[in-house]
Amino acid sequence: MNAQVPSYTRFDVYRAVTDSIIAAIKAGAGEFIMPWHGDGVAIAKPQNALTQMEYHGVNVLALWAQAYVCGYRSGYWASYKQWQNAGAQVLKGAEGSTIVFFKRVEGEPEEGEQASVRLVARASRVFNADQVEGWQQPAASRFPGDAQTMESVETFIAATRAKVHRAGSIACYRIPEDHIEMPDLARFTGSPTISATEAYSATLLHELVHWAGARHRLGRFGDGVPKDDLAAEELVAEIGAAFLCADLGVSNQPRLDHAAYVAHWLQLLKNDTRAIFTASRLANQAANYLHELVSANEW
Repeated sequence: MNAQVPSYTRFDVYRAVTDSIIAAIKAGAGEFIMPWHGDGVAIAKPQNALTQMEYHGVNVLALWAQAYVCGYRSGYWASYKQWQNAGAQVLKGAEGSTIVFFKRVEGEPEEGEQASVRLVARASRVFNADQVEGWQQPAASRFPGDAQTMESVETFIAATRAKVHRAGSIACYRIPEDHIEMPDLARFTGSPTISATEAYSATLLHELVHWAGARHRLGRFGDGVPKDDLAAEELVAEIGAAFLCADLGVSNQPRLDHAAYVAHWLQLLKNDTRAIFTASRLANQAANYLHELVSANEW
């Protein structure tokens, strides 16, 4: 007889992760810096120090957020036991960060029926490399901001075969025409925390995530995005762009024109603790779709 497995841990996993992301957004609101676009800590996806595997989905956002709030400079994380196996020791009094994993649970079958399988959300605690001693971080493998990195972004865009008009005055995805409109390069002046080239590439990737959501691609929207869904779609595009920026080595800061959406996003997250999970899932779907599209179209 199988032991009974609870559907959720003792505390609300979704609320714990969402609250950490909300706190990070609030902490950076004055500078309009989102945790998943922060300087330094969010350049690359969080990685497990023992297995060298990257974290995925909402765990990327949760760990970026926690790194931003706590000021961690390393992108490496691991559980207490994993740090011990790596020859390191978590510092006394260090508090772990919440991540979520899903476990397959097989239910008791009814007579004459097959056993049902469901995914159950479980919480785990991980610690940043800045919270341990006795471990040497590997040499950085990404060098964001150089010409080759930006060339890689342009090559990626071209391989998707998305149509991009680059001589406009605004950045947007035009649904009826099915093309991306981008301001002229000369309009991007950069800022103290991001170069003009990086800002341009990050903006282009944001619009590419919108492009991927069209009805005849991933189908996130039809002939238009309803007003009530604009904030959610912008959240998906920002997270998707952040994933792609990490994949392609772009150091990304959010654009000031998106500052007005922050309050809406916060309200969205407070009202629905699973909203960030939904946005993360859709953003991850978009990033995977674009990578697959690039692979299929490479020549």
